Amino acid sequence: MEFNRNQYFILGLVVMLLGFQIRMVETFVLNEKASRFLAERMAAAVADADGTVRPFLPAVGPTPRRTLRPPTWLGFALISVGAVLVLHSLAMKKPGG
Repeated sequence: MEFNRNQYFILGLVVMLLGFQIRMVETFVLNEKASRFLAERMAAAVADADGTVRPFLPAVGPTPRRTLRPPTWLGFALISVGAVLVLHSLAMKKPGG
């Protein structure tokens, strides 16, 4: 399937708006369900302070909420890629014509 002008445009807008979202928010705090999902899928071994590797032990209580801090460059990169896609869509010929 080939992308047409409209699909490039909407994809560019979504990527650009996602980049703005990442630039505007400093941290994302995941809820308990999402934090548990990440904890279950992380590596099964965690390095101690002295460098030894021991198996990851599950928490007895509720999983602590995880905080994600996206890097600054990620927002700028998504905004740039989205803008290029929007401009590319405007340079393409109209569908059906």
